[in-house]
Amino acid sequence: MTPAIDLLKKAKAAHTVHSYQHDPKAASYGLEAAEKLGLQPERVFKTLLAASEKGELLVAVVPVAGSLDLKALAHAAGVKKADMADPQAAQRATGYLLGGISPLGQKKRLRTFIDQTAQDYPSIYVSAGRRGLEVELAAAVLAQYTQAAFASIGRE
Repeated sequence: MTPAIDLLKKAKAAHTVHSYQHDPKAASYGLEAAEKLGLQPERVFKTLLAASEKGELLVAVVPVAGSLDLKALAHAAGVKKADMADPQAAQRATGYLLGGISPLGQKKRLRTFIDQTAQDYPSIYVSAGRRGLEVELAAAVLAQYTQAAFASIGRE
């Protein structure tokens, strides 16, 4: 299991784990998950890390069908500017490999923001901490266990 799944099990949080055969040649891990699990891409969310101008790492959870709006994330976080984080820094801080970064069970507690569209669905899918492994849960449950705020940070 992964730290994300261990966290949810320990907390007895409602969730379902879904796995699929990951293709290392897939162009987009999130879109691959949606396709292989037969899901609407709007319900599958990717976990991205950004860095503020002061070097604070921020976690952004946005639909795989769109992209992260860095200006909106900076505004939501109350910082001047945000850029995508260095991949090595993201892996060190979360304890996960790129393409399998889960917003749950990260090594360091980072401020987390979930795109508000997550609240439009009874459940959403996020990485369970490994490529080919997704966890389905309510957006409110994800927010509770990541201490996240909902904000309009995604764009189509």
